[in-house]
Amino acid sequence: MQLDKIDLNLLRYLDSLLREQNVTHAANQLGITQPAMSNGLRRLRDLFHDPLLVRTSEGMMPTALAIQLQPRVQVILQSVDEVLHLGQNFEAESSSRVFRIMASDYAEATLIPPLMKKLQNEAPNVILDVMNPSDVSFHDVEKGKVDLVINRFETLPQSFHQKSVWVDHFSCLVPADSEIARNFSLETYLASPHVWVSKTGFGVGVGIQPEEVQKLGWVDGSLADLGFKRNIRLFTRNYNVAMRATEQLGLIATLPSLATRLMEDNKRVVVMPPPFDIPPVELKMLWSPLLQHDPGHIWLRSTIAGCAKTIAENNNL
Repeated sequence: MQLDKIDLNLLRYLDSLLREQNVTHAANQLGITQPAMSNGLRRLRDLFHDPLLVRTSEGMMPTALAIQLQPRVQVILQSVDEVLHLGQNFEAESSSRVFRIMASDYAEATLIPPLMKKLQNEAPNVILDVMNPSDVSFHDVEKGKVDLVINRFETLPQSFHQKSVWVDHFSCLVPADSEIARNFSLETYLASPHVWVSKTGFGVGVGIQPEEVQKLGWVDGSLADLGFKRNIRLFTRNYNVAMRATEQLGLIATLPSLATRLMEDNKRVVVMPPPFDIPPVELKMLWSPLLQHDPGHIWLRSTIAGCAKTIAENNNL
């Protein structure tokens, strides 16, 4: 195999084909025609003397050689991308780039407004497209279709890059005119009705089974360790709904503290420290290795990290 006979684009085609395992989808991902991708696959088969992708009852599947090639091809493409970006700068002041960020509504409500204010001063034409966790799949992030995902994660794909945004503790949102606000203890906490809220990771969520305490998260896990269980009357994936449930329905909401501080000026609720210990939660941002060396992406990550640091310092996180 002679290096001067290899078209580097073929490695891009191979990477996309092995990710998508579908000629049409791979062509769409690279913005080329389906016939062009089919021709690229034919050339790749000739180059490696292997079919690479074989049609089965479950669709196109990679051969043993293709499975070995995939991580090595990704390393080559990432190295080439890094070399091509050397010396390049991202001109934030004049850029009109659209950055797609998946964020939980907790992250969106607490991080995005200060971030947007910073961008208005430093990069006035940059656009943020903020998406919900259910809008985004693992493969969207892996392929770099989404720039960043910002959320709490129970498990993290090892292939993704990650950075801590901040670590937050929990607070309780309690109806201001209730007896529990005047006598807040573990006993009155357990006797009161609650709203549960959580959305970790990304992708479409699944329904809650109230009896499966181990799957309900940090708050209920901590209570279970003490031998107790909350009286949960409402399950939601929306932090704003949970906070309004305290205001309008009298349900106690146990939330990350930065979320409860959004309600500090609301006279119908009060913020209280939990009557038991709950481990803090870490907000993280994740991104695809395909974007690791992109100058604009580097700038975005640095800007978010700086903004998050200011938020954390101002709120004593």
